[in-house]
Amino acid sequence: METAFLFIFVFGFLFLGVPIAVSLGLSAVLYIALFSHDSMSSVAVQLFNASQNFTLLAIPFFILASSFMSTGGVARRIIRFSIATVGSIRGGLAIAGVFACMLFAALSGSSPATVVAIGTIAIAGMRQAGYTKEFAAGVIANAGTLGILIPPSIVMVVYAAATNVSVGRMFLAGVIPGLIAGLMLMIAIYVMARVKNLPAQPWPGFKEIWGALSEAAVGLFLMVIILGGIYLGIFTPTEAAAVAAVYAGLIALFVYRDMGPLSGIGWIQDNDGPLALTGFKAITYSVVAMFVWSGIAALVSERAFFGLDSAIVLIIALLAYPLLRGGITPAALPAAYGAGGRVWGRNLGIITWKFLPAMFHKDTKKVLTDSAKTTIMLMFIIVNALLFAHTLTAEQIPQVITDWMVEAGFNWFTFLIAVNILLLIGGQFMEPSGLLLIVAPVVFPIGLELGVDPIHLGILMVVNMEIGMITPPIGLNLFVTSGITGMSLVQVVKAAAPFVLVLLLFLVLVTYVPALSTWLPYTLMGPEIITQ
Repeated sequence: METAFLFIFVFGFLFLGVPIAVSLGLSAVLYIALFSHDSMSSVAVQLFNASQNFTLLAIPFFILASSFMSTGGVARRIIRFSIATVGSIRGGLAIAGVFACMLFAALSGSSPATVVAIGTIAIAGMRQAGYTKEFAAGVIANAGTLGILIPPSIVMVVYAAATNVSVGRMFLAGVIPGLIAGLMLMIAIYVMARVKNLPAQPWPGFKEIWGALSEAAVGLFLMVIILGGIYLGIFTPTEAAAVAAVYAGLIALFVYRDMGPLSGIGWIQDNDGPLALTGFKAITYSVVAMFVWSGIAALVSERAFFGLDSAIVLIIALLAYPLLRGGITPAALPAAYGAGGRVWGRNLGIITWKFLPAMFHKDTKKVLTDSAKTTIMLMFIIVNALLFAHTLTAEQIPQVITDWMVEAGFNWFTFLIAVNILLLIGGQFMEPSGLLLIVAPVVFPIGLELGVDPIHLGILMVVNMEIGMITPPIGLNLFVTSGITGMSLVQVVKAAAPFVLVLLLFLVLVTYVPALSTWLPYTLMGPEIITQ
């Protein structure tokens, strides 16, 4: 009976409109003071231990990287590449919106950030092409949920911190389900496009695809840094998040230059001429080709990163691009390299001169401030939720529920149905990270007892959080979509409803085909071993 008071406290505070973080923390404190044998000093100890969780350090860095990517024009370049790639299919602009959300999800780790970054541009583009505002809003609201399923994912980091499973395995586990979810949304859009006779974009040609890819490649390389660095053992997920934040900041400020003191200053000036452009591209592409070749060679063999073959690739690329693509004669090569070198020298000089001002520019300060606000809000929720989870564990509430479910005849099949129902209902009223931190400590030991794989359970919970973000009344993506389109919340809910059915079908698939979640991480990293 005393245990019931813990949940009565939580839901009572939430019903009164108390913020979720305060509801969780205050409920745990009141329960400990009134019913538990724990001393009040345990509250301070748990708050301190929660703040020292190394895994949680990844969250502020991923938030910062996402903020730079959202502000730094990466979304616009990703959308251009997506449209060039799949825009010629019937309903191609909407399919390109899903594809762009998938790519941006691999950079941001946040669903609302994905909706804002991609939706602001994609919805306007779809409207101009003849799509209804409702259809465009429904597509982006649902596709934006992939931000927490396709790695890196802040919600996955939260789950890993709450259950002590591997962040690396969780990230890998989200790859196949994320691709399948995106593909299912694309198929649904294509079917609807055929029925409604929605327009298709003209085929842009391979030149446009290559141009769009080369423009977006610098930003998309962030996913290689994060995932490649983790799985090659170069750094931990937390260190990967820190590297991603630094890389994203440098890209936004000094490469794409959509913010900061270099905003509006292009790498190539009007007075440089075609010869300088050819030389600049030749130097750039050859250096990139050398690094890519060296990286691949180092992966498949035990050789050093740079070798003789790296120099050969560099020389071939230096000669091939200006001769085959630039259309210049061999005699003009020295002049092209000299002009291209001057372009590089000028830009490196500008970057060096403006480096310190860029660190203190108003755009940089705004990104840092917004990231700090989001981090403080989320970490306050997480710390209080971990205190609540400690109270659950200390009172052995999960064990009591486990014993009851086993005695009632629950097996893994019926248990997963119960978890889905619980999370689908809870996701309508609570923020994903807070809900996950409440539910995970309870259902995790039950799942282990019934033979449910911990990584599979984590992906299952993330997919439920996805659906919760597009279901009223508290679906975050619904509010974000409403804000960027000017539509009422009711209109957005109606627009998103057909695609929610697709995600519900996807949830059933993920729930009862565990291999979708476990095959890739266990093939590359081995099975998850739970030690406590």
